[in-house]
Amino acid sequence: MPFLLARTAVLVRLAAWSLVEFAQTFLGGYGVARALDTGFLADRPVTGLLWLLLAAVATLPAGLATRGVFVQLAELVEPLRDGLVRRAVARALTTALDRPTDHTSRSVSQVTHQSEIARDSWAGLVLTLRSFVFTAAGALAGIATLAPQLLLVVLPPLVLGMVLFLATLVPMAAAQRAYLSADEEYAAHAGHTASALRDIAAAGAAQPVLDEARTLAFRQADTARSLARWGAVRILATALCGRVPPIFLLFAAPWLLRQGLTGGVLVGALTYLTQALAPAVHALMSMLGTAGGRLVVVLDRFTRPVPPPTADAPPPASVRASLPGPVAELRGVTFAYGPGARPVLDRLDLCIRTGERLAVVGPSGCGKSTFATVLAGVVPPTLGEVRWLGRACSTLEPTAVRTLLPQRAFVFTASLRDNLCYLRPEASERDIKRTVEALGLEPLLERIGGLDATVLPRRLSQGEQQLIALGRAHLAPAPLLILDEATSNLDPATEARVENALAARAGTLVVIAHRLSSAHRADRVLVMDGSQVMCGTTAELPDKSALYRDLTGIWDR
Repeated sequence: MPFLLARTAVLVRLAAWSLVEFAQTFLGGYGVARALDTGFLADRPVTGLLWLLLAAVATLPAGLATRGVFVQLAELVEPLRDGLVRRAVARALTTALDRPTDHTSRSVSQVTHQSEIARDSWAGLVLTLRSFVFTAAGALAGIATLAPQLLLVVLPPLVLGMVLFLATLVPMAAAQRAYLSADEEYAAHAGHTASALRDIAAAGAAQPVLDEARTLAFRQADTARSLARWGAVRILATALCGRVPPIFLLFAAPWLLRQGLTGGVLVGALTYLTQALAPAVHALMSMLGTAGGRLVVVLDRFTRPVPPPTADAPPPASVRASLPGPVAELRGVTFAYGPGARPVLDRLDLCIRTGERLAVVGPSGCGKSTFATVLAGVVPPTLGEVRWLGRACSTLEPTAVRTLLPQRAFVFTASLRDNLCYLRPEASERDIKRTVEALGLEPLLERIGGLDATVLPRRLSQGEQQLIALGRAHLAPAPLLILDEATSNLDPATEARVENALAARAGTLVVIAHRLSSAHRADRVLVMDGSQVMCGTTAELPDKSALYRDLTGIWDR
């Protein structure tokens, strides 16, 4: 449901194109009935031909409608397959990391065979269900328009066949599930066998391995035969829905004629049943009986939760413990926007410790964003040196050391997973889940439609875009994280939660504060007043900095 809700516009466009099929079906039987009653049977062949011409013209837009339907169908099918493949790969990697001795080649079947089953089944199901809904609606609307009494003859076998068909869904899904389980077991056995051929030959174990393969193959064949037996029941249901209503109509013809129905109405109703309703019912039941069952089972296997690890895996080693000394240093840094300009930073010395939480405050235009860009190595200082991890920043790869988030959040059109993992493509499902919970992204995740739903930046608020960028930063492996008013569009409570979550990750957090509350949460505060800079704790600064006293007084009031 989240997958479909995220694509409501696609469904609306698909329904709009399908209205052509409704009109074509309605005019087909109605045109035949009117052609007989007001035309040929009334000795007016020209009128009859005009009605038939109208029914024929209604079929002309079908080609254009088919093209429009398939364009929208692609937007529903391909994202589903891509999401399933990503899910299967992530599951396989997570399982391999948690239980290195328990991995198999079953995921190969999911990534290749089962994902294609889901893709083809989903495409066929959407296409067939759409066609049935609009064709059946057109046929039943046409029959009711011709004579409501016809529904008393047509609906009973149709309803009975649908009930019988629905009764087979659960056992058919169970048989399909057993078939796919047998397929996975055979794939796992084949993978183990292929990787151990030399050991099998050396140990003389060929016969037991062959016997097990034969057993698994026979089990797969048995489940296939079970599917075939349920398919026979589906044939009976299809006959009740598609073949019996025309026969009932012929048997009831004398009674219907006594009720005042004309020959044209009966032929029109027969046209609806044989040319529209019967093919639509047959296609729907065939597709639901095969592709529908496969789709339900495959999605069940893809969405099954990953089993917990056999032992609690130790968390990744903290960067705070592994990095000796300060994470960043500014030594005599001066920066000015031009040779004759007044320095924004003037001989600034600052040591930022590993694991520290530093807030930078000051009035607008005092150079806070300039400080962030110089610290991040985006622009070099006019004088002095910026060092990371004890080395000149120019000798290190910037993205490996620091992550800089500006006030404007950059979100691109892709899945939410791709947006979050942009700085860490190898992030596991566990890491992503930890980020979502830590930053409180669950409501946004639900509204978008899940991790694999496509994010459209124009449909997000500025705060939602900042949350996605902050989630990306939380996942980033760089030990130095710099927020340049990157929480400016969040409410204070959300800002506090996000900052605390980012500070709790392994590494150092530098916040260019949008609110003074960020300073109250920091280990140290850097107060900037033009080129005058003072650094200290929130307990020290009121006695040392008049600007900080003013800022604190304004904020408290």
